[in-house]
Amino acid sequence: MSNYSKVSEFKDGVKKGIPIGVGYLAVSFTFGIWAVEGGIPLPLVVFISLSNLTSAGQFAGTGLMLGLASYFEIGLSVFVINIRYMLMSLSLSQKLDRSTKVGQKLLFGYGITDEVFAIASTREREVTAHYMYGLILTPVIGWTLGTFMGAAVGIILPERLQVAMGIGLYAMFIAIIVPPAKHSLAILCTILISVGIMCLIKYVPFIKIGEGFALIIATVAASAVMAALAPIKDREGDAHE
Repeated sequence: MSNYSKVSEFKDGVKKGIPIGVGYLAVSFTFGIWAVEGGIPLPLVVFISLSNLTSAGQFAGTGLMLGLASYFEIGLSVFVINIRYMLMSLSLSQKLDRSTKVGQKLLFGYGITDEVFAIASTREREVTAHYMYGLILTPVIGWTLGTFMGAAVGIILPERLQVAMGIGLYAMFIAIIVPPAKHSLAILCTILISVGIMCLIKYVPFIKIGEGFALIIATVAASAVMAALAPIKDREGDAHE
């Protein structure tokens, strides 16, 4: 590939990644405020976002750290929540330019998010390494910069205002789950089953399970139940085995 083509591919990737990066600013801003409020130093908060580039997994893992959960709980919880990225990476690897090297694929695996995968996998032509460089760059900058801004603001805000802004975290998750739940009974049922299991574990006196394991149980159980009751249909109308 010529240098001109590489630059063109990189620019195209950056152009596609800008909306993702802008969207990540708001979410990671909330994470920055929340993490600093929990007592994590600003440099470490920024490092968490730079090294993870996730949303639900990052919030869950950090929450478990703040709750003094065991390393095993934290690791297993984040693995279960983020396992979809492994599947996305495997799928996208089939569309990458054949000249893509192993080291480049590992880097792209780090940069895979739901939005990045959606953009890359729906590209009409072959996905090149330089296109992926550009596509990943802006989301990484947006996620990390938003975290830094939120953490910096969180440090100078009065404690009462920090607590008040922490409510935005719950509002964000509600905003994420409500729209798809309104259009899919299966998603709504999955959410309700998960919430029911978490409430059961939390409020039944004789059930003593850590927060991390409770999250794993609720995630796996709700997914398994709905996979059995409402399997995804393929284009021919047959359920996946």
